[in-house]
Amino acid sequence: MAGAVELLVVRTEKMLPAAVVADPHAVYEQLREDGPVHRFVLPDGSSAWIVTRYDDARAALADPRLSLSKAHAGPGAWKGFGLPPALDANLLNMDPPDHTRLRRLVSSAFTPRRMELLRPGIARVADALLEPVVAAGEGDLVRTFAPLPVAVICDVLGIAGQQRGELKNWAAVLLAPPKDDPKAAGRAVLEIQAFLGRLIEDKRSRPGDDILSALIAARDDDDRLSEDELTSLAFLTIIAGYENSANLIGLSLLTLLQHPAQWAALLADPGLLPGAVRELMRFEPPAPVSLRRFPKQDLEIGGVRIPAGDTVLIAIASADRDPARWPDPGTLDLTRDTSGQLSLGHGIHYCLGAPLARIEAEEAIGAVLRRLPDLRLAVPVGELGWRPSFRSRALQSLPVLAGEAGQRQRGPLH
Repeated sequence: MAGAVELLVVRTEKMLPAAVVADPHAVYEQLREDGPVHRFVLPDGSSAWIVTRYDDARAALADPRLSLSKAHAGPGAWKGFGLPPALDANLLNMDPPDHTRLRRLVSSAFTPRRMELLRPGIARVADALLEPVVAAGEGDLVRTFAPLPVAVICDVLGIAGQQRGELKNWAAVLLAPPKDDPKAAGRAVLEIQAFLGRLIEDKRSRPGDDILSALIAARDDDDRLSEDELTSLAFLTIIAGYENSANLIGLSLLTLLQHPAQWAALLADPGLLPGAVRELMRFEPPAPVSLRRFPKQDLEIGGVRIPAGDTVLIAIASADRDPARWPDPGTLDLTRDTSGQLSLGHGIHYCLGAPLARIEAEEAIGAVLRRLPDLRLAVPVGELGWRPSFRSRALQSLPVLAGEAGQRQRGPLH
């Protein structure tokens, strides 16, 4: 027991490497080799255990002893982003039976069949957003496609008109707060909360054919969720639907531009695109680590003892490049069998929006391939900026050139 305590103390002194933001795969490769589980001090001073290997990660994602509820968090545990109670009663903070009850209410709105019905509209929006880049022969694809996930989520929730632009601005601030305004994220949360309150009341009097109207009916008619749960579900749909989808599109386009043979393969056979998106998610997941979890009791992962109440993070970016699971994992192979990948989770917390995220990525990438087949990066890869977060993999911008603009500036980019 003394040895175990000493081990905990030594590991607690290690700071999470800063390089995990710009080059997470190199960091995780070393961690996988060093051991299955590591304890680090996070940037805010709290501590967390990080699980690095595929078998351990997959098991942990489905382990009922690992709770998402903050009620099981111990002193000093990292709990993630703090929210007001009206926004915090969401699926990312719940275990069964509440999680089961709420997930059942919303799961029918995100079935693959229903998401496929959105594909034509998503394709039209993606094409329209790309038009200025096509016309100019240059642009920033992160900024170009940022409105796409917001437009789709607004369709799902029945949000129209000027409200869409306001929501996009608040979501952008919340996910990437300006460095010179530390209170901006807090204000954005309050603005979204107030906006959702007004939206819910409006839909109570004028319901539509959308998921939010259906949830309001479940709240008012059947009493199957509380008012806070209703508001929190709407908030989660907005934030989760925006962040991961926007990041996935940017990361996928960057990855393909770095792999010209794979780009050429997609140009030659667009039918590869659905499988390619799955491989791109494995290769460069937009969420490198899982939702934080808290052991309800002392347990072991990979032979390492983790006390109850500590924070556990599962390194998805590491697990999905574990050579014990994937042959040649550092190679992008658009024809790879990606079954079992963890980029969208595993078990009861598997991402509800997975079908929608894949469709958005397929249509955005497909539009670029059709309309900008000679696309290239406008700056060296090393000059690209990353948002400073270990929990998300997000480009600040993706400047590109095409057509005559690309030809004028052609040269090696690394």
